[in-house]
Amino acid sequence: MPKHIYKVLFVTLLSSYLLTGCQIVSVKNQAINVTIANERESILTRSKLSEASLNVLSMTGREAKICSDQPDQCIQELQQIPQIQDEQLLSTASEIYLSKALEFEKSSDCKVGILTSTKSEEKQKLQQATYEKCLDQQLHMLDKSIRYSYAYMFKTKRGPQDRIFDNRQVQIRDFYNLSLAKLVSAYALRYKPTAVEPQIKVGKSIYSINFDDYPQLKQQKIEQLLSSYNLNFSGLRSINRRDGFGSEFVLVLPQVKDDIGEGQHKYIIDPMNFSYKNGINPNIHQARYLAATLTAQPKSASNISDILNNSEFEIKAFDPYKYEQVSLAGKTYPLAANFSTPYGLWLAQNNLGKAAYLTLIDRDDHLTMPHLYMLEPYNPNKKIIVLVHGLASSPEAWIRLTNDIMGDPVLREHYQVWQVFYSTNMPIIESRFQIYALLTQAFAQVDAKAPAKKDAVLVGHSMGGIIARLLVSDADVTKKALAMMNNRQLNKYQKIPIISQRLVMKDIPNFSRAIFLAAPHKGTDYADRWFTKAARKIIRIPGAFLSAIGDTLQSQDLDFKDLLQQVDNGLIQNGPSDLSHKSKFIELTKDINPRKGLQFHSIMGNVTKSDDLNVITDDVVPYRSAHLNGAVSEKIIKGGHSIQETPEAVLELRRILRLHLMQLGLYRP
Repeated sequence: MPKHIYKVLFVTLLSSYLLTGCQIVSVKNQAINVTIANERESILTRSKLSEASLNVLSMTGREAKICSDQPDQCIQELQQIPQIQDEQLLSTASEIYLSKALEFEKSSDCKVGILTSTKSEEKQKLQQATYEKCLDQQLHMLDKSIRYSYAYMFKTKRGPQDRIFDNRQVQIRDFYNLSLAKLVSAYALRYKPTAVEPQIKVGKSIYSINFDDYPQLKQQKIEQLLSSYNLNFSGLRSINRRDGFGSEFVLVLPQVKDDIGEGQHKYIIDPMNFSYKNGINPNIHQARYLAATLTAQPKSASNISDILNNSEFEIKAFDPYKYEQVSLAGKTYPLAANFSTPYGLWLAQNNLGKAAYLTLIDRDDHLTMPHLYMLEPYNPNKKIIVLVHGLASSPEAWIRLTNDIMGDPVLREHYQVWQVFYSTNMPIIESRFQIYALLTQAFAQVDAKAPAKKDAVLVGHSMGGIIARLLVSDADVTKKALAMMNNRQLNKYQKIPIISQRLVMKDIPNFSRAIFLAAPHKGTDYADRWFTKAARKIIRIPGAFLSAIGDTLQSQDLDFKDLLQQVDNGLIQNGPSDLSHKSKFIELTKDINPRKGLQFHSIMGNVTKSDDLNVITDDVVPYRSAHLNGAVSEKIIKGGHSIQETPEAVLELRRILRLHLMQLGLYRP
């Protein structure tokens, strides 16, 4: 090839290379997750500002790092640039201040070091001073972020309704909610109040706390105000919340002392006639962990400048069960809520699962009387669901159902949950009586005209299902019980109140529906297998219970010896032994049916592949024992004995609860 041809090709290739090398913009395909991340991520989800804020800083020549390090100076400079629109300035400032607050929070200065005796007093004071200064700086940044966020959302030319589909508005709402949550939390770290104070002071800024929209908390001491953002629970399958405006919190009320007067450390054998201090059974617990949603808004502000610099703010606390909307700047918006966090915190801090096993093997000193826990502030207008757990269990058995009720808007609107916790080592007939007394006293506190007084729903699992059936039944088993003891001398006991209270069963009229899950109404042979028999020998009836009976009989000049001979040999035996299909308790109660007119349902498990009703079992309770004639519905679900934890059982329970509302005329699908 001639040399000039080589020269032409060389020049052409060189020109193409140079032209391509000078090209500034090129195109390539980008993963969709990268595109969405660039649009929606912010300082809350990554270690740098959002693209929207970076764009504002870029067009003004400000570097993000310098601006985040010196936010006050940076924002002052941005305010001097007329080309920056109000929304751009306010939203960017909100994120920059929050970014700096998060930086302070992560710094070593804002974390308490370990003060040891090896450090001099002077060094300890210096460390404490550094810590407090860091928290003060963090609070200042959070205060600024709240103010700029609020101004962006409610004081710009466009209102929130005009930006309903803007990603930026969702980001700023999150900045506002989180800044408020961290402001309250950081203030508590800084000043360590023993109770929630009526004001939060940050420099010259004052945030007054208003509980007008949470009537139960007026004049009520609040022990803690915990942000839901900071709490995570490994045992909850899901967190049920409602999107909207406001920061989600848990309010923790002080622990009420179990002061029941003289004899408070003894087993109360006659709870129906016991003289409780103030006339209230202390084992009926009002909700102590409450869901709350907080908003912060200026008390009075005519313009943006007032909001950013001068106005006092008011923090309003809302009961999210009662309020679904909030009014701000003359408009109404959905109110955010987190319904699962208070429930999770209650379970975590009370450790009821561990207590359930301890009470099962307890013999004397730590006998637990039955307790009733209300999971939300009592509402006279909502129907009541009472949950009764089974053997060696606790309210933790109902986590899935309770959490789903909180997550179902219809059920949450119309129901409130009460959970019973009792010692399952006791004779079932004793547990039934004690829970009867507890629920009767709880319903007695409900106003006679309140909707909550009637049409309650009772749900019981396993042993709790047997107890639930006997709570809604009328039966006098006195003669049959005394005959079983095969001791004519025991006839002298039948008219003694503490005996007749247990053998003459009365139903609780407040219930109009009951649901029994995997309940061995006719007993189970599982209680007679070698390993369960071995366990039954370890489990004893607590001495405190027997002593209480003995003391009562002796006070009436009666000998306890005859009755004591029946312990573990007759009608009086521990709860697990009562579950045997051969037990005298089952023989005594298996034919007792719920009172006439009460609607009830049965749910049971099946681990077999058979459809034969004589074969079906959940491996603990056979179908023939769980079945009750007269049930409105009967559902057999694939699964074992802990059937209440399965999604299928929870869906069936939710169906029944909605059916209950429909038949009461409270709900239409």
